[in-house]
Amino acid sequence: MQTLKTTLLIIGGGPGGYVAAIRAGQLGIPTVLVEGQALGGTCLNVGCIPSKALIHVAEQFHQTHQHSQHAQLGITVQAPSLDIAQSVAWKDGIVDRLTSGVAALLKKHGVTVIHGWAHVVDGKTVDVDGQRIQCEHLLLATGSSSVELPMLPLGDAIISSTEALAPKRLPRRLTVVGAGYIGLELGIAYRKLGVEVSVVEARERILPSYDSELTQPVAESLKKLGIPLYLQHSVEGFDAATHRLQVRDANGEQLKLDTDQVLVAVGRRPRTQGFNLEALRSR
Repeated sequence: MQTLKTTLLIIGGGPGGYVAAIRAGQLGIPTVLVEGQALGGTCLNVGCIPSKALIHVAEQFHQTHQHSQHAQLGITVQAPSLDIAQSVAWKDGIVDRLTSGVAALLKKHGVTVIHGWAHVVDGKTVDVDGQRIQCEHLLLATGSSSVELPMLPLGDAIISSTEALAPKRLPRRLTVVGAGYIGLELGIAYRKLGVEVSVVEARERILPSYDSELTQPVAESLKKLGIPLYLQHSVEGFDAATHRLQVRDANGEQLKLDTDQVLVAVGRRPRTQGFNLEALRSR
């Protein structure tokens, strides 16, 4: 097995990893960065940046649609149509420019980038697709992944935020499971794109991690957009044959929601796949 030696090895090319790598390069520290997917991590590829781009498209479409219905200024326009494939391509172009910029900065500061999946052998040894890397210091910056629900396995009509940010076509009805900020911002965007959206949340209010006074304007916006909320409802499963999501309220009464897609947005958790945590602790 070929062995590469370095002072600093960083696993993860997201905002934590690539910023650390660039700074280490600026300080003259020999640095290797390993990334299994695209540089930029969740934020640049399937998180903050693409979601804001899709939200911008949705807002522009929504405003144009309103102008076609309410001509208070005497200006009349035809009802707009949406080419979602073109919208996604525009969003992807923004992402590509930003990730290319990250790659250029890493190269400029002498950081060696290796694309592949890392397996931590111990605190100073990592294997990447048949190549061994030995380091003096190991930095884990692997970010997080979407939490999956056992009763709603991802696939077909069940999607995560990753698939929601790159739709090939828009569903007529979408049910969002989880009223955190990820679920709500995507749900609102889809509603402004013309999709019938509903939200299911197991707790008693939306955005449960935030102060209730701060979340009130969001609740009012959801009501204005016509997005029904099913608070204190737990999800039990999805019937693909009938396109119905089974939920149960706090009193134990079962309800079936008609929907074409279900977006699971119940949070994220640290990504630790491939790590030998016991070996790390021992060092």
